[in-house]
Amino acid sequence: MASAAAAGAPPGPAAPRSRKSVTGTRRTVAALFLLPALVLLGALVVYPIGYSLVRSFYNASGDGFAGFDNYKTLFTDDGIRTALKNNVLWVVFAPAVATALGLVFAVLTERVRWGTAFKLVVFMPMAISMLAAGIIFRLVYDQDPDKGVANAVWVGVHDTFAQSSAFPKAHPGRDSPLRPDQGGFVTKEPVRAGQPVTLPLVGVAPDQLPDDAKKAAAAKPEPGKVTGSTWQDFTRGTGVGRLGAPDPSEVGYAGMRIEAVKDGKVVASTKASGDGTFTLPAAADGALLRLPASNFREPYNGVDWLGPALVTPSIIGSYVWMWAGFAMVLIAAGLAGVPRELLEAARVDGATEWQVFRKVTVPLLAPVLAVVVVTLMINVLKVFDLVFIIAPGSSQDDANVLALELYRKGFAEGQPGIASAISVFLLLLVIPVMLFNVRRLRREVRR
Repeated sequence: MASAAAAGAPPGPAAPRSRKSVTGTRRTVAALFLLPALVLLGALVVYPIGYSLVRSFYNASGDGFAGFDNYKTLFTDDGIRTALKNNVLWVVFAPAVATALGLVFAVLTERVRWGTAFKLVVFMPMAISMLAAGIIFRLVYDQDPDKGVANAVWVGVHDTFAQSSAFPKAHPGRDSPLRPDQGGFVTKEPVRAGQPVTLPLVGVAPDQLPDDAKKAAAAKPEPGKVTGSTWQDFTRGTGVGRLGAPDPSEVGYAGMRIEAVKDGKVVASTKASGDGTFTLPAAADGALLRLPASNFREPYNGVDWLGPALVTPSIIGSYVWMWAGFAMVLIAAGLAGVPRELLEAARVDGATEWQVFRKVTVPLLAPVLAVVVVTLMINVLKVFDLVFIIAPGSSQDDANVLALELYRKGFAEGQPGIASAISVFLLLLVIPVMLFNVRRLRREVRR
C-alpha cells in the first residue's frame, strides 16, 4: 500500500540547475573572465574619479575642507575663464570644420581614380603623435618667413602685389638738406632748374642695397630741368669721404622715387637711376623735392600667427589638419552604404549635383556625421598637447584651455584642489556628450 501510494504520488520539484547565459557560459566563469578588466577599470578609472571628486573639496595642502571654494574659483580666476572661453571656441569650430572637410573630401574623392591615394595622404597625419604635430606646426607658424612655411607663402603673395622698399632704414645724415615729412623726407628749400640737387642719405646696410645699384655720380646741370642725385653718403673709415658729395666708394640709391611738390600737389615725379642721378621736367622748378614714405616701407614679415590674437585659431588649424582624415574615413564608410538608386533617382528627376549632395547625401549621412561631430567634441574638450607645444610662453595664457590649466594648477602652481575641481568640471562637460553618443549608437543598433 505504501509502495503503491508512493508510486501514485506526484513527482516532487526538480533539483535546481545552474543557469547559463545565451552563449552557454556559466555566470561564474564569465565573472572570472571579467574580473581582471573590472579591477583595472576600478583602479584606473573609478578610483581616480572618486579621489578627484573628494580632493576638489579640500584646500591646497589637503588637510582643510574648502567646501565649494575651488568650484567658485573656476568662474572667478581670469586664467580659468580664458581657458573656458577658448574651450567653447574649440568645441564650436574644431569639430565642425574637421567634419565639413572630411565630408567634402569623402564625397569628392569617391569618383576619382586616385581617390584612395588622396585619402591615404589626408589620413596620414593621424599616424603622427600630438607631440610631433605640435613641433611641426610650431615651425610652420614661425614668424621668420625663412623658417615658417605659413609666413613664407603669405609674404610671397603679399610681395607679389605690394613689394617692400629697398631703403627701409634710410634717413638723412649730418647737415642734410632734407627734413622729415609724413613718413618720408622733403627738401628744406625749393629747387631751381639748372642747379643740381643733392639728396644724401645714410642707414642702408651694403648687403641690402638694390642689385642694380652702381657707384654714385654727381648730377650734371641741364637747362630748364631739375637734376640731382641721391646716394648712400657714407664711406668706411675715419676721416675719409666728403660729406654731401658722392665719393668713389659710395653707391647710388637705384630706384628711389622722387616727387616735386607745389602747394601740396605732386607736379612731377621720377625714379633715380643706378648711379642715383635723376631728372625732373621744368614743372619741378620752384617746387620742394620729396622722397615719399613708400621708399622707406619696412619689409613685410608676414602674420604673427602665434600672437595673442591668432594663436587659438592657428592651433585649431593644426588640429583640423590632424583629424580631418579621421572624419573623412568614417564618412567615406557611411557613404559606401548609401543606396545608389536614391542618388540616381534624384539625378533622373533633374536635381543638380549640389542639390543631390544637400538634399539626399547629407540627410542620409546625418547619423554618421553626428557620431563624428560628437566624437571630436569629446576629443577637443581634453586637448592639451597641441596648445602646450605650439603656443609660445608669451601667448600661452591667451591660448589656454581647461586641460592645460588643470596641468598648470596641479603641477606648476601647486593647487591640486583647484586642479581636481577642473577635472570634475571637465568630466561633467564630457558626460552629456558621451550619453548622446551612446543613445544614438543604440538606436542605430535597433534599426
